[in-house]
Amino acid sequence: MSGVSSMISKHTATPSGDTPALSIVIPFYNEAGNVDALLERLTAQMALIGGSFEIVGVDDGSRDATLAALIAACERVPEMRIVKLSRNFGKEAAMLAGIQEARGDRILLMDADLQHPPETIPAMLEVADRGVDVVYGARSNGRNDGWLRNTLSRQFYRIFASTAEMKIPADAGDFRLFSRRAADALRSLPETNRFMKGLYSWIGFSQESVPYDVGVRSSGSSKWPILKLFSYAWDGIISFSALPLRIWSVIGTVIATGALIYAMWIVISTLAFGRDIPGYATLASAIFFLGGLQLLSIGVLGEYIARIFAETKQRPIYIIEDIFGGTDDDGAK
Repeated sequence: MSGVSSMISKHTATPSGDTPALSIVIPFYNEAGNVDALLERLTAQMALIGGSFEIVGVDDGSRDATLAALIAACERVPEMRIVKLSRNFGKEAAMLAGIQEARGDRILLMDADLQHPPETIPAMLEVADRGVDVVYGARSNGRNDGWLRNTLSRQFYRIFASTAEMKIPADAGDFRLFSRRAADALRSLPETNRFMKGLYSWIGFSQESVPYDVGVRSSGSSKWPILKLFSYAWDGIISFSALPLRIWSVIGTVIATGALIYAMWIVISTLAFGRDIPGYATLASAIFFLGGLQLLSIGVLGEYIARIFAETKQRPIYIIEDIFGGTDDDGAK
């Protein structure tokens, strides 16, 4: 409780103008059952912290009653604004939309499923008050995703750490508090394919962790099936590493060297011992083996080319259909 009390004394002052001290950005996708419980805990915590704040909820094309629940919540929570995207653009795009619309001196990212507990916010603010630009939540009790997901997650972070140009914390997700300059740096990045966990580290600035216990999802189910997680992990590696391309360069060199040695052995053995050149079976096996490797390497190369193609089209990362709530004249677009 002492931590909360100290935060009250530090954050009761309202910033000049109508800029809130803290913007809380929450992406929503089919989270109708979590809206009320999340906002109840979040507003209660902010009442203890004190100071001005806003909640920016981003509806990422939900197909359930999420938008209706958020609009109804605006009547109870005047600090809330809702950004409705024209369709489901994905969590990375929804988070960026919220960051773009946030007006606060600091910006907090958190999930809508209550696995990021609002009760951790005071501790994150305390660290930020020491001048730290990025404060990220670090899971102290692991994940509540089961053995398979936990194992795959650990393997991904191990592979990413050994291949990418920068390190990302293994126990951190999107539960993060940014200073205004860190948030501005993040939103200035123009790329379409955004692997946010890598971008958080790429922007640099001072970063520290705050431990928290992962909460249990109160309603609904995870929006990340296993196959989607594999795709997300592959996107992360492709976005921050050229190692897959270099691997195929090494494989090509090894195969070419082996083929040259084998050809020399055939020539020497034929001249020295008069042996016939091996027949159809050896040749067919070599053709199929090399053909498969070529198709696989072309596929890896195609992943990079596809991302180049997506970037050259320069399409917007998201499209806002409407904005609800807020007290300013820009509340509805």
